[in-house]
Amino acid sequence: MVEFSGVTKKYDNGTLALSDVSFTINDGEFVFIVGPSGSGKSTIIKLMLREEVATSGKVCVDDQDLMSMEKEKIPYFRRRLGVVFQDFRLLPKKTVYENVAFAMEITEALPKEIRRRVPMALGLVGLSRKAPVYPNQLSGGEQQRVSLARAIVNDPVLLLADEPTGNLDPEISWEIMQLLESINNRGTTVVVATHDKNIVDRMQKRVIEINKGKIIRDQQKGLYSNDTKND
Repeated sequence: MVEFSGVTKKYDNGTLALSDVSFTINDGEFVFIVGPSGSGKSTIIKLMLREEVATSGKVCVDDQDLMSMEKEKIPYFRRRLGVVFQDFRLLPKKTVYENVAFAMEITEALPKEIRRRVPMALGLVGLSRKAPVYPNQLSGGEQQRVSLARAIVNDPVLLLADEPTGNLDPEISWEIMQLLESINNRGTTVVVATHDKNIVDRMQKRVIEINKGKIIRDQQKGLYSNDTKND
C-alpha cells in the first residue's frame, strides 16, 4: 500500500525535513506517525498525497511511483485517497450534504451514485440529520465528522489524517478516533499523524516515531513514547 525507501526531503529554503526514511505500510493497517512539532510527520503525509516530491529515494502509494508520476495523473491518483485535516476545510456556503457530495462531483460521479453514497457516508459518521445544515451551525466535533464523511464517500483505499483531533476536546477526539477505527475495520488503510499521546496510548496500534527527520522507532501495538520519564 505505502512504501518509503531511503526517502530524503529537503525544502528550497534549506530545511532538511526527512533523512533516509524507510518503512512499508500494508493493506488494511492502522498506523500512527508520532513525534514532536517539526519532526517531519506532515511532510510524510504530503509526500503520500504527492503534494510534495522527495528530494531522493522512492515513494510508492497504491502501486504508484509518486517520484515519476506525471502532473496530469495526480488528480486521478488522489481520487483513490481520503484526507482529513486538523482545520476541517469545509466549504462554508455549502450544506453538510453538499460538502460531502462535492467530493464525488469532482470525480464526475453520476448524480444517482451521489444520491446513494452521500447519505451512507453521513450515516456512518452519525450525521444523517445534519445533512441540510451549514458548517457554521455545527460543533467542532461535528465538522470533523463531516470531513470524515467527505474523506470516505469515494471509498478510498487509503485514508490520511493529519492531526485530526488537534482542535477537539478529549471526549470528541476519542469519538473521532473510534470512527477512524471503524473505517479501518471495513478494509481501508488508515495513517494518522498526531501528537495526541492519550489517543495513541489508548488505541495501541502500530506506531512509527519520527524525530528530526529520522525514524527512531517502528513498533506494533506501541505507545506514544517508550520513554517512561514522559509518561
